[in-house]
Amino acid sequence: MSATLSRRSFLHATSAAAGGLMVGFHVPGLAQQPAGAPPELNAWVQILPDDTTVIRIARSEMGQGTLTGLAQLVAEELECDWRKVKTEYPTPGQNLARNRAWGSMSTGGSRGVRESHEYVRKGGALARALLIQAAANQWNVAVVECATASGWVTHAGKRLSYGQLAAEAAKLAAPADIQLKAAKDWTLAGRPLKRLDTAAKLDGSQVYGMDLRLPGMLNAAIKDCPVFGGKLKSFDAAAVMSRPGVKKVVQVGDSAVAVVADTWWRAKTALDALPIVWDEGPNATLSSADVAATLKAGLDAPQAAVGSSQGDVAATLAGAAKTVQAVYGTPHQNHATMEVMNATALFTPAAVGTPERCEVWTPTQNGEAALAAAAEASGLPPSACEVYKLHLGGGFGRRGAVHDWVRQAVIIAKELPGTPVKLLWTREEDMTHGRYHPVTQCKLTAGLDAAGKLTALHMRISGQSIVAGIFPQNIKDGKDPAVFQGLNAGGAEGAFGYSVPHLLIDHAMRNPPVPPGFWRGVNLNQNAIYLECFIDEVALAAQRDPLALRRELLASSPKHLAVLNAVAEKAGWARRAAGEKKGRYLGLAQIMGFGSYVAACAEVSVSKKGELKIHRIVAATDPGHAVNPQQIAAQIEGSFVYGLSAALYGEITIKDGRVEQQNFDTYPVMKMADMPQVESIVMPSGGFWGGVGEPTIAVAAPAVLNAIFAATGKRIRDLPLRKHSLA
Repeated sequence: MSATLSRRSFLHATSAAAGGLMVGFHVPGLAQQPAGAPPELNAWVQILPDDTTVIRIARSEMGQGTLTGLAQLVAEELECDWRKVKTEYPTPGQNLARNRAWGSMSTGGSRGVRESHEYVRKGGALARALLIQAAANQWNVAVVECATASGWVTHAGKRLSYGQLAAEAAKLAAPADIQLKAAKDWTLAGRPLKRLDTAAKLDGSQVYGMDLRLPGMLNAAIKDCPVFGGKLKSFDAAAVMSRPGVKKVVQVGDSAVAVVADTWWRAKTALDALPIVWDEGPNATLSSADVAATLKAGLDAPQAAVGSSQGDVAATLAGAAKTVQAVYGTPHQNHATMEVMNATALFTPAAVGTPERCEVWTPTQNGEAALAAAAEASGLPPSACEVYKLHLGGGFGRRGAVHDWVRQAVIIAKELPGTPVKLLWTREEDMTHGRYHPVTQCKLTAGLDAAGKLTALHMRISGQSIVAGIFPQNIKDGKDPAVFQGLNAGGAEGAFGYSVPHLLIDHAMRNPPVPPGFWRGVNLNQNAIYLECFIDEVALAAQRDPLALRRELLASSPKHLAVLNAVAEKAGWARRAAGEKKGRYLGLAQIMGFGSYVAACAEVSVSKKGELKIHRIVAATDPGHAVNPQQIAAQIEGSFVYGLSAALYGEITIKDGRVEQQNFDTYPVMKMADMPQVESIVMPSGGFWGGVGEPTIAVAAPAVLNAIFAATGKRIRDLPLRKHSLA
């Protein structure tokens, strides 16, 4: 690869897969492989002489449990001793040097397990086959006569441990074909095993990016122009250079400035004192009202990209006995990860016999994208760069496709060659320079016949495209396919389950100058709100029970229907009248996305003062296969924290071209006292592999909104809820 390879072209070349992952209680990149270390059986498995099994995982761990789930799948096929399993991240540099032996290192879209399960299982199965062959060779017996269990190969009363066999097994040629176990035969996968990374988090030995310490390290704080699209005009470095500990003031790109000091606090306070003049550019007067007006105009625009279409919607609506129409909207939202953006970079200049090199330590959802960003910022070929992945203190999509903080760290480190520099954003910088959940509005129009049957539905989405903002080369004929998550005619990313004779779902793309990003759940979140709340409106207009109408419309979509029925039964939908007498009201929602089928039923009460209490949410998920049911339940619970925080409070507003929310005092999240009881139903039906980290986020808000309507008669059509009175 050339030194001028761009981050975008590198990502394009490596965009076919998905992940990067590790558990480590040391600082990656500092501990070298000891001489004479046991050889690997393959890219995924290394067996040490003490029978420890090291499983390498390419996906990133950010609290979702992918590390443990993928290790379970490898160990299932390997049949090793789970008590002796350890995991580690391969680096993106190693992946590049070995022709991408570990595949994609992008961890997003709930793809960690669903898109890598087959090849990681093959890694375990191939390693097991080699160990059996090594034992059979030693005993001079047939391979088919040998068995494995818990890290041992056995034959007729004899046994050899994997550690005893690994060196010889590594010399053997891998078999051409391998048979993977059927899920019904799993003994380790499919069980609610404890997570492998919990102990290190509890005892404090887990290293996060914010914790990282390297010998001789300096610290950097940064400020970017507060107005989107603005630039840095000037700054007076001399005004702060005499402050204690300050080492350097660095311009970063055309819009930011950083201060480097011996401690981060000294860097941050010096930066606060630094005289800076900004060129605020063309967006200095932009407001959320301006954005909303632009989106509103798109609701009736003549041109729109079609996502799904069948029948003649216009004619059917024109001839409908009754029409129902509503406009919904969702705002910009921030990822608000607990760990702010950070990276430590070391630029080593060329010396006699040693070329230039750039190394980065950072929490990232995509090691390859981080490597590409480091290469682009350093001006070096990717082969002269390396990224050491750390566990993430939250990702939610922010640390996936865009690595602006890595680029910044490398630019700063180049100004101090030979010295590691840790860049740590403030919370305010993190809040005001995110990649925000796209802002959209949606006009929905339904047509009913004389019998109250839904005959036509038009969904017009107007708003921002994430793909246009990040991967514009993927926009074809003005269409962003990701906009239609959950509304597609078919496919794993979200199939529209309802049978409507005449259907049109289209998108009028309107992109304000607020940078969009892949926010956990992406477009499925707002699409579920629009669709599922409107289905309740249609049910009311048709004088139908919301569950009965959904069952009718989902008659040809059995998997959608199964999760819906599961939550309705467990939540007590048939007995809801008794609950309403006690002030408890139910609301339903269902959707399909990220390869899985999900549904929720929320139970709420609203006091006479308008105080909302979400008492309970029953959630069902059919992900096809359940590798670790306990982790799936935990993901459902966590997704409701995220989804309900957004529905209740989450809104980024723009004034004078800049984000108004600076910290958690103005961008609140759910507190423990607000969290409802969550009852999870994990119901894998087999035959496919779906995600679990994101799908259930989408049904949290519409289920609650529909329950609020049942309780108050008030239909909330734009979020967050805190803007509205329920009294």
